[in-house]
Amino acid sequence: MVVRHLYIARHGAADAFGELTSTGRQQAELLGARLATLPIDAVWHSPLPRAADTALTIAQHLPSVPLHESAELIDHVPWVPPIDEMPSTMRGFFDGFDADEAADGHRIATALVEKFAAAPTTDDDTYEVLITHDYPIAWLLRHALDAPPIRWFGISSANTALTVLEFRPGHAATLVMFNDMSHLPVELTWTGFPPSIRP
Repeated sequence: MVVRHLYIARHGAADAFGELTSTGRQQAELLGARLATLPIDAVWHSPLPRAADTALTIAQHLPSVPLHESAELIDHVPWVPPIDEMPSTMRGFFDGFDADEAADGHRIATALVEKFAAAPTTDDDTYEVLITHDYPIAWLLRHALDAPPIRWFGISSANTALTVLEFRPGHAATLVMFNDMSHLPVELTWTGFPPSIRP
């Protein structure tokens, strides 16, 4: 049975202007070295500079692998719960989102799932890297686990942490790993999380 293997990672650590920091570049280098041991077919990335630069760094470790930009991987809020279903603890986060913004974010999220969260259409296994952002990873994970839409909220990924999903024809998705940072030394782990919650 053919399998689509998705290796999904958040971009490297970035500054307030959305550019990779020196830490982010080190993280990307180490993720690239880890992925170089795999038979990767393609690297996809968000159009935003922090993701594009992470993907370019990774691509240096995968010289024969095509690199593609994908609008579906852009940073976006994938789903805004209706106000009558929204827990009070979430209201501050979603304050200011209007119906058009919510609909646009969900349209991108739907396109993301349609493009990447499916079994391969070839006769061979495929191996793809997705370099994206925290919220799209949460949405893909929520979809793979068939969880309610609201469950994307609160799922967070560290910078260049690896999540692996597998898709097979006629089968539920398989979560192989989530937020794996074993390619990073301790001093480069858990960036992207508030210091107060880092283990």
